[in-house]
Amino acid sequence: MIQNSNGSEGTQPNQPVVKRKRGRIFLFSALGMIVLLGLGIFGGYQSGISIRKNAESSSLMEQLGEQFQYALVDIEFGRYQIAKQRLEFVIEKDPSFPGAQEKLTEVLVQINLQANYVEPTATPSLTSTPDFSGAEQAYSRAQQLIAAQDWPGALGALDQLRKLDPNYNTSQVDGMYYFALRNNGYDLITRQGNLEGGIYYITLAERFGPLDNNANGTREGARVYLIGASFWEINWEQAVFYFTQARNWGNLWDGTMTASERYWFASMRYGDELFTAGKICEENEAIVQYNNAQLVAVLDKTAQDNFDQAILICFPPTGTPDLSTPTPTPTGIVPTVETIPPTSYP
Repeated sequence: MIQNSNGSEGTQPNQPVVKRKRGRIFLFSALGMIVLLGLGIFGGYQSGISIRKNAESSSLMEQLGEQFQYALVDIEFGRYQIAKQRLEFVIEKDPSFPGAQEKLTEVLVQINLQANYVEPTATPSLTSTPDFSGAEQAYSRAQQLIAAQDWPGALGALDQLRKLDPNYNTSQVDGMYYFALRNNGYDLITRQGNLEGGIYYITLAERFGPLDNNANGTREGARVYLIGASFWEINWEQAVFYFTQARNWGNLWDGTMTASERYWFASMRYGDELFTAGKICEENEAIVQYNNAQLVAVLDKTAQDNFDQAILICFPPTGTPDLSTPTPTPTGIVPTVETIPPTSYP
């Protein structure tokens, strides 16, 4: 007789119990290996996805770079429609691709000029062939000035060219006019603070072709700035409203103050008006105007004094008893006042 593990006697040995324990250990080990293998496969999968995405991004940038270079070649040889398709593809895939938007604007100008170009009809003439050497010199001079970014000089050379021969390289001259006018207007606004002049030249450029977003936005910002300036010292509320918008187009200025400086000053003066009128704590009232102003620069003395008072009015300190209202006492109980005799006499 063989005694089993539970103390009872039997005729069979207890080997199946040992095998069962070993089977469980093997099963747990196998499950652990499967889990580890799954984690390894998942990590490899994620790493593979990351590598593939990086490779796709790198491949896309390489492809966009090639298309942009091909577009430059197409522009050089006058294949503007093909260049337009390439540039639109580049911008669709990456709107911030350097130089793509500007080149597309240039191509659209040339396409527009070609569409409006009328081939002159040759008429027999008994006169001698005119000498275009003056026009050629003016054209070459305009090209040099544009390359040097001398926009006023380039515009003068182009005007001289048109006087010498209005039909000389019409489409190319129109394109040169566009860029000289556009860039001259942009520089007048952003560098010289001549807002009216910049608006004028950019509007003239628009006659030769559609404006790019940068030039159009700068012109719009200059217009908003001028509207805000028209309310200066007349209506501070409107001045704040327009210079809030003018700040969105960069740090525009008119030769005296930037849009941010005018917003700061107008916010303080508008806050002073509201404070004097007792409009202090609500939305868009005095305390809000002072807060907006001090985000740009330190408040001046008048605004700072008013702001300090506004804080006390809108956010009174807690824990201070209100002495204007007597503290109620229980009915029928007269409060006693303890009198403490002086400890010394004069």
